[in-house]
Amino acid sequence: MIGVGSAGRRSGRRALAVIAALSVILPLAACSGDGETETGGGAAEGRLDRPIRLAINPWVGYHASAAVVKYLLEHELGYKVETRELTEPESWKGFEDGSVDIIIENWGREAEKKEYIERKKLAVNAGVNGNIGVIGWYVPQWMAEKYPDITDWRNLNKYASLFRTAKSGDKGQLLDGDPTYVTNDEALVRNLKLDYKVVYGGSENALIAAAKRATRNKTPLLMYFYEPQWLFTQLKLVKVNLPPYAIGCDADPKKVACDYPPYLLDKIVSKEFAEKGGKAYELVRNFQWTNDDQNQVANDIVNNGLKPEQAAKKWVDANKIVWQDWIPR
Repeated sequence: MIGVGSAGRRSGRRALAVIAALSVILPLAACSGDGETETGGGAAEGRLDRPIRLAINPWVGYHASAAVVKYLLEHELGYKVETRELTEPESWKGFEDGSVDIIIENWGREAEKKEYIERKKLAVNAGVNGNIGVIGWYVPQWMAEKYPDITDWRNLNKYASLFRTAKSGDKGQLLDGDPTYVTNDEALVRNLKLDYKVVYGGSENALIAAAKRATRNKTPLLMYFYEPQWLFTQLKLVKVNLPPYAIGCDADPKKVACDYPPYLLDKIVSKEFAEKGGKAYELVRNFQWTNDDQNQVANDIVNNGLKPEQAAKKWVDANKIVWQDWIPR
């Protein structure tokens, strides 16, 4: 994910801003000549004579989406689904060795799209999943209140000493999560000449724990984080304004000096699944829900003690009006 590629868009103003940005920078998702368009013909014909292989990437929002899709495939359409816990790069490689049919929440991954969709033609884009993804740098709300100018990246060096840790030495610490997530942070620190060091916490749970401690104890924290994420329903983090994103500003990973783009998260499936998956593929292609939907299920998994299948069933039972149109007739 960005980590990557799994946060709640709680602010109406933020949602409007993201949607406005998306209307400018993401119309290419609808283009039809780049090998990434939805596959349609023949999808309803036939049925795979083996279990469907669903990748599970390491953040709870992804788990939530996957759990609901798996539940519906099994309980509404009668398919058997096997899940495989994989990192984002491993999931894409699964299209080549046949171990993956579905990535249900993809965060950009343009290099992989070129390799597996355009060049090797082993995968296809199955459309957006409805979630709007935001990646960025965040501080606890108390820091934004105490240091109002800290949310402007140009002032971060002034506050670098606040963020020093044993792992960052004489530099400020920028806490990242899993190193396999989508991240430009090391390039951003270098190219923006910031007196910081990227330190990898290793997981989504590490980021969440750090945010909770920093909020509870009022300790300084600058961290990579993302939405959709259930944590935003429980505490407030404030996004740092990096140099604005413009199309192409992140084309060279080594020269990136701009913010992350807003992401229309999409679904990627194997070419075999698109061609032979029948109604299972149609359901995956039809699946679209909101950040709030995902956060409800993720919150039940993390905070209410439900297993993913239990959380999925709870959401399915309460939201037939949402998912009934996903089911092929």
